[in-house]
Amino acid sequence: MEILVYLVPLALLVSWYSWRRHQTHRKSVDARNLAVEAGLVEPASLHPAVDPLLCIGCGSCIKACPEQPHHHVLGLINGKAQLVSPTECIGHGACKAACPVGAIQLVFGTATRGVDLPRVTPWFETNVPGMFVAGELGGMGLIRNAVEQGRQALEQIHARRPRGNGELDLLIVGAGPAGFSASLAALERKMRFVTLEQESLGGCVFQYPRGKIVMTQPARLPIVGDVKVSTTSKEELLQIWQRIEKQVGLEINCQERVEAIEQVDGGFRVRSSKREYQAHSVLLAIGRRGTPRKLGVPGEDLPKVVYRLIEPEQYRAQHVLVVGGGDSALEAAASIAELNEPGMVTLSYRGDAFGRAKPRNRDRISAVERDGRLRVLLKSQVREIEPGSVTLSHEGRSEALRNDAVIVSAGGVLPTDFLKSIGIEIDTKYGTA
Repeated sequence: MEILVYLVPLALLVSWYSWRRHQTHRKSVDARNLAVEAGLVEPASLHPAVDPLLCIGCGSCIKACPEQPHHHVLGLINGKAQLVSPTECIGHGACKAACPVGAIQLVFGTATRGVDLPRVTPWFETNVPGMFVAGELGGMGLIRNAVEQGRQALEQIHARRPRGNGELDLLIVGAGPAGFSASLAALERKMRFVTLEQESLGGCVFQYPRGKIVMTQPARLPIVGDVKVSTTSKEELLQIWQRIEKQVGLEINCQERVEAIEQVDGGFRVRSSKREYQAHSVLLAIGRRGTPRKLGVPGEDLPKVVYRLIEPEQYRAQHVLVVGGGDSALEAAASIAELNEPGMVTLSYRGDAFGRAKPRNRDRISAVERDGRLRVLLKSQVREIEPGSVTLSHEGRSEALRNDAVIVSAGGVLPTDFLKSIGIEIDTKYGTA
């Protein structure tokens, strides 16, 4: 009889645990099946790869993911962790840190979709000694991760800087998240450095559409510490950075484009659009989309064709075609459609699903499409652009649309020629670190 006192609670506990595991398994399978059915199976950037032989199914990675429970990124299937909604992963990396048995590796690309990245060491140095890469160019698209990588790269550069007068310790190319963080760290360490930015403070962030949500997690910046904001828009984040820039006395040479970098004895000679610099080390903190990917169709050189959206308001009362299937394209199409009458905005994408876009952007597109404000043409391609119209092929048929403006948001081309001119080697990652 006494043994029942212990066995009954134990049996209840085991039953409850089994029920919880079954529920988790069912929800994870449902999330994976939905992703597969929608064609949303290719992660956009850095993401976890789970070794099932090492995974113990503890669920620590799921609990650590900042995107959960709002997005079902990771799940447990048959007692093993899996990336069940790949497109919802934005590369936080918290899952790897939380795994108690080292079963998770953070990788780029997949077996079917390669990602081109500069070859770098674990301390961010390329095959060219003294040339470092951080941020989006190295695959770190998430702002918080890019900020941290910029700081870490600067620590490595600072540790090996030469002692002496004359040339700069460092030249930083780009003032986006990684470049801004590295610049603050260099200022904190009293290094001799210059930061060049071809546009304005913020780099790739500056180029985002008005009102775009760019951060959902706080980040730690050198000198100032934690930037305690979340769900922050582009404008709010840039205001914070501008305030920090003034407070600490950071100087960034904006509107100055790097045109050439060559190796010289003991460092680099950097030629910009304004002058020439000598630096012992160079940190490339530029974006991957400096050169927009073009359509290669007749009429693409018309003035009405642009490759990024800054202000939706300028397209009010215009017939607009947005081309692309990623977040930038969906955000542009939704922003313009929300300002216009039904029948004026069209979104064209060659694929059959928006597999690279975040769920909130897909939901936003669905909403304006239901309202009749946006026409979505999947499996379509632009064939010709004329002053007052644009011709597409859609599911084997040719269709002409009235058109005042075309916004091509088809991503960018890795600045391979520029990198190769410096001597940097490029690797294609197929599901590897």
